[in-house]
Amino acid sequence: MATSRDRLGAVEAGESSGRQGYSGVEAVLSSDPATPAPLCPHGPTLLFVKVNQGKEEPRRFYACSACRDRKDCNFFQWEDEKVYQLFGYIYLFLMYLKFIELPLSQRKFCQSCQQLLLPDDEEKHREHQVVGDVSITQLKRPSKLLYPLENKKTNAQYLFADRSCLFLVDLLSNLGFRRVLCVGTPRLHELIRLKESGDKKSNIRSLLLDIDFRYSQFYMEDSFCHYNMFNHHFFDGKAALEVCKTFLQEDRGEGVIMVTDPPFGGLVEPLAVTFKKLIAMWKEGHSQDNSQKELPIFWIFPYFFESRICQFFPSFCMLDYQVDYDNHALYKHGKTGRKQSPVRIFTNIPPNRIILPIEEGYRFCPLCQRYVSLENQHCAHCNSCTSKDGRKWNHCFLCKKCVKPSWIHCSICNHCALPDHSCKGPKDGCFICGALDHKRSTCPNISTSKKVNKAVRKQKQRKSSKMKMDTTKGQSMNHTSVTRKKKRRERTHQYLCS
Repeated sequence: MATSRDRLGAVEAGESSGRQGYSGVEAVLSSDPATPAPLCPHGPTLLFVKVNQGKEEPRRFYACSACRDRKDCNFFQWEDEKVYQLFGYIYLFLMYLKFIELPLSQRKFCQSCQQLLLPDDEEKHREHQVVGDVSITQLKRPSKLLYPLENKKTNAQYLFADRSCLFLVDLLSNLGFRRVLCVGTPRLHELIRLKESGDKKSNIRSLLLDIDFRYSQFYMEDSFCHYNMFNHHFFDGKAALEVCKTFLQEDRGEGVIMVTDPPFGGLVEPLAVTFKKLIAMWKEGHSQDNSQKELPIFWIFPYFFESRICQFFPSFCMLDYQVDYDNHALYKHGKTGRKQSPVRIFTNIPPNRIILPIEEGYRFCPLCQRYVSLENQHCAHCNSCTSKDGRKWNHCFLCKKCVKPSWIHCSICNHCALPDHSCKGPKDGCFICGALDHKRSTCPNISTSKKVNKAVRKQKQRKSSKMKMDTTKGQSMNHTSVTRKKKRRERTHQYLCS
């Protein structure tokens, strides 16, 4: 699927190409007032047209009005593409109703544009990858229909495997929660809705907050808000904010839990700030008597972020349950050692209330009063089950704590580490000079460091280029040598046969 930057780059490449005839991009100053321009981060966009003298019919597109360099703003939208922001949830809901009324043979989904197609739209997507016979079951599982986003730092979509997702749904139901705020967990949201519609006894509901606007094709505004969890931004403004607030404060804030699965490349600090804002929103619906209560939370994140998460939320503890994902190459259930999933659940719910499945390799530790993995053995010296990664950890009497089985105690560093670790590098403070009174960004040697790194990169590039040239030269010489030997053999053969 082409990105905004790819498509805008293609248009600009056409503008600057040396083909015969006039070619360029012009602004369209008069457009249909009934169709407002879509918004980019810099406000309403402008309508442009790519014109080629004597070529195909000009095609119009929207781009940023303030930035001409796509590096500054890469928003791009063809005018004839569906711009869902323009029409809002009412339009999308009406479109969805029309779509499900179509015969199965006419229900189509464009994988290139990631959108549902009505019969009138098919001609525009004739050259695209289109999936037919979209069933109602598929519409209820949109996370299986849409391509996962791939930006690891901002919106990477690693989707829960059904094993983990079903475990979470059952756990939330058994704990007595009636409402689940799903922050970046679309697959959990859809399974809760499936349980709600299929089980008459189920009274659990969910609201999805997600940065992926494609889900607005499948959900009404009371069950989906276009949301950025890194800056607590509701893209649809006050209306979406009120939807979230009402959901959190319903029944005076009772019976609700927040479940979040942020991108693993995201920084913990901005996420913690956002989650505290959601907690504050939930607390607004409480009386002063309940001011000490906490919003129940499941924060799903790799175990090695434990200290950072507990720094912002001291009441959190980490469960041993390993969360696995459908579309992640490594985070799979059943693997052992360092290959198993490092993703865990951090929560402020007492761990003795959370039952982990025995059939999946978890046991109850009567001393810790919580469920742990089978390999996580209780340490009498630490008085707890100390393993974080599912392996059996060893107690170091010098460090006075349990450590990973692959670590040994280093007498130079005076703590446990990998056998081949370096004892020299700076442990705290600046990454460049090692001083403790400043960080890398304010280091006085940063310019020197950049010059050195640049010189090293150039040296590596020269070395790489030389190796390629030598390889090519060697291949050429080898080819010449083989050719000569072949000709000599042919001449010898002709001589012997004459």
